[in-house]
Amino acid sequence: MAEILRRLTNASSFSVLQDKLENWHRDYHMFSCDQNVNRCCELIELTAKIQGQLFNILNITAAEGGHYGGVDTLKTRFLPWLGSCFSISRPSIAEDTSLHFFQDAAEKERKMKELLLSHESEIRKMEAQLNSTNLQLESVTAELEEAQKKLDDTKCKSATTLLATEDEILQLKADLLSTNEQLDLYKRKQDTIHDYERQIRLLKDELAYLSSEKVMLQERLVRSRSPSPLPLLSRSSSPLRSTSPTRAQLTNSSRHARLVSRFSDLYTMERLDAQSLLRRYIPDLEMVQRIIFIAVMESFQKAKLAYRQFKQQVRKTLSTSHFGPESLEDAAVDYIVRNLDLYDVLCSVNNVILAMNKNPQISFPPEVDFRLICPLIRETCRVAFAMQTLDTPLDLAYGSSGELFNNAKYRRSFDSDFSAPLVAYYVWPALVEGSTVVVKGEAVTKRGALWSRNRSRSASPTRSRSLSPARSVRFSDKRSMSPGRLTTRHL
Repeated sequence: MAEILRRLTNASSFSVLQDKLENWHRDYHMFSCDQNVNRCCELIELTAKIQGQLFNILNITAAEGGHYGGVDTLKTRFLPWLGSCFSISRPSIAEDTSLHFFQDAAEKERKMKELLLSHESEIRKMEAQLNSTNLQLESVTAELEEAQKKLDDTKCKSATTLLATEDEILQLKADLLSTNEQLDLYKRKQDTIHDYERQIRLLKDELAYLSSEKVMLQERLVRSRSPSPLPLLSRSSSPLRSTSPTRAQLTNSSRHARLVSRFSDLYTMERLDAQSLLRRYIPDLEMVQRIIFIAVMESFQKAKLAYRQFKQQVRKTLSTSHFGPESLEDAAVDYIVRNLDLYDVLCSVNNVILAMNKNPQISFPPEVDFRLICPLIRETCRVAFAMQTLDTPLDLAYGSSGELFNNAKYRRSFDSDFSAPLVAYYVWPALVEGSTVVVKGEAVTKRGALWSRNRSRSASPTRSRSLSPARSVRFSDKRSMSPGRLTTRHL
């Protein structure tokens, strides 16, 4: 018996019966009549199975008690219950009550049918709404696909437009480049026109000078034919002769501008070429810049000396045959202006190199010499020589390392210490006209540079700067002519 009771307990039949009963109660109004009947029959069958197992347990329990075990309980409790359940001698309800029950059952069945019909109508309505929703979804999907197609078309058109715009931009860039090239061409033509105008002005000046000379020659011819001894008159007694300008005086302003421009070109072109050439042999940029500065200063000094000698020789040569409205000094300067190619520039270049070899402030590798920068020295000598023919000669401002920086004459280089007041060394000299600065030079200002430089130079050995025959350069110029070779035929 204990085993049957254990199985009945483990099966939890009453729990299952209670769950089914609760589920039926919850879904009673949703089921049809057949479904509710089936559910009730299912519960009765389950109850019958449980009652059968309980009756089996009751039988076994009574058998275990013997012939008289449990008799009193059966007599007092079980048998009266069976009698009350199966007794049909007296019905417990009246006919009217049973009819009322049947009417209630019919009413309930009618209500169940109405609920079922309403439920089915709601289901149909929901199905209709679902179908309409599906149709709307399909229409929205179709519209979305159409919008996607339009978007793709717009993208394709935008890409095409973008490509066309890029092509237009490239075309505009090409047009801009060609326009800039044409502008540069026009600028060059304009510069050429300016040069032509400058040359025309010079030619006009020369024409005016030649016209004045023609007038003077005609007057001289008239005076030579007249009986009065005009050649014996003093130069100051003739106002016409004293006011007639020479060619050098007429072209002074144009030559001044051209020489100042040429001096600036020396700084931007020949100086950089010489610096890049020297850097191949001297890694120290400071020493290279010192060499170039000293070369320019020495070139001006030697060119000025050569000009004085040349002018003295010309004046000496012209003194025996000079006769004209201008003074001997003006005639000598005018002759030098006309014959600048007679200047012996190679002699000045050799003198500059000789002076640089004796300069203790600069050093040079023994395998090369200062003739490497001959183009810079030669052009500087020519410019300096031509500057001495001006009405007010142009000269270089003297500068030495360690002096106070002069902002009116020089500008600091990019690697300078702008707070340092003293000049470490000069890169390029300043061009002056008397006391007026025409072109500023360039200087390097650094703190403590002078002391470190002096200590380093005191330890460096000196070397002989005698030029070896293998490194000597031969110069030949048929156009050069020293002042000592001037004769009256050349004048």
